[in-house]
Amino acid sequence: MTTVKDMLATYPADLGGVDREKLTRCIEECLACAQACTACADACLSEGMVGDLTKCIRTDMDCADICDTTASVLSRHTGYDANVTRAVLRACATACKACADECATHADQHEHCRLCAEACRRCEQACDDLLAALG
Repeated sequence: MTTVKDMLATYPADLGGVDREKLTRCIEECLACAQACTACADACLSEGMVGDLTKCIRTDMDCADICDTTASVLSRHTGYDANVTRAVLRACATACKACADECATHADQHEHCRLCAEACRRCEQACDDLLAALG
């Protein structure tokens, strides 16, 4: 079991029919993506041609913040508002796609960008999967 799964299992009330496996995966992927994006932005700042990576750094930082926020919103269930959850998931999937696309343009030169793009694609998919399950 993971900490996310363990914490969801301790929630004393019903989760309103939310698929626990998809919810768990989405929270875990958001947290992993936020870490990857933060590390990628930092690695970009250490590259010799940092000026060429300005958009990548900005996209990494935006994505990391949105993923962190999404994980937080998905971890709260009291007073749940499905419309807010859907909006946050859409924003996260959009940010992850933008970041993955940007990092992919640098992936052949920077391994950190390749790894970040992969994390972003996994998170985007997890957000899309949870959105589909929410209806």
